Amino acid sequence: MMTGSTPYEAPLDCGEAIVRPEWVDYNGHMNVGYYGLAFDQALDRTFDRFDCGKAYTERTNQSFFVLETHVRYLQEVKAGDTLAFNFQLIARDAKRLHYYCEMRHARDGFLSATSEQVALHVDLGARRAIPMPEHLTRLFADLETAHAAMPRPDALGRVMGLGPRAA
Repeated sequence: MMTGSTPYEAPLDCGEAIVRPEWVDYNGHMNVGYYGLAFDQALDRTFDRFDCGKAYTERTNQSFFVLETHVRYLQEVKAGDTLAFNFQLIARDAKRLHYYCEMRHARDGFLSATSEQVALHVDLGARRAIPMPEHLTRLFADLETAHAAMPRPDALGRVMGLGPRAA
């Protein structure tokens, strides 16, 4: 069941989080491991809105597993900073979702980090991939259509490497 704004807004608002003091490392900024946690919690909120989060898993014994993720760390954030997250569905098929999330500093608006992920719909009893049920297939098809008008993120599918060295 959807709560809040329309499920098709582009990009989709995934709520906010505050950088906790225990997330800060000896460099004085949020540690890389907590970026993953912050993105994961934002995606949990989003999947709960789509009714394919925790309640869905408890009710159906089906869930989504992340198969691959690529996080880019663009500008540091510090303890007490409020972070805002958004979600863009890039592509989908019967069993998988490809999406892109941004983490912004809520007050200053700068892009702090991005996370591109591919997730797989699974039957937890069999521990196997299965097609999404019809209501999720429709929801993600509608969301994909709504998000298709958005510009594709520049970093989408980016490959890591050192590139040419400056002299």
